[in-house]
Amino acid sequence: QVQLVESGGGLVQAGGSLRLSCAASRRTFSTSVMGWFRQAPGKEREFVAAITWSGGTTYYADSVKVRFTVSSDNTKNTANLQMNSLKPEDTAVYYCAAARPIRYTGTFSPGSFESWGQGTQVTVSS
Repeated sequence: QVQLVESGGGLVQAGGSLRLSCAASRRTFSTSVMGWFRQAPGKEREFVAAITWSGGTTYYADSVKVRFTVSSDNTKNTANLQMNSLKPEDTAVYYCAAARPIRYTGTFSPGSFESWGQGTQVTVSS
């Protein structure tokens, strides 16, 4: 099992920025895709962004395109999520997750990801 540890959450005003990081204990076939999900109170966990370790292909939910950027640092086994122009509706617990190679169908399902971090709270005030 790969361990994932997120960091970087916090409280920010609308229009501000935050950067989340996810450190993986190791890179394996099971971490081919690194994803970010979020879950707001009373809502289902939803896909935000993802990146492949090899090739660096990126994927985004429509709600965060242009505003969020996902990246990876292969030398440090970390995946990052730069969040700009934050809105109150971005408030949620953000989770990092890892998956084996999976097909992108316009979104990624949380059930396709095998390893999860503990989550980090992001709160955007209006």
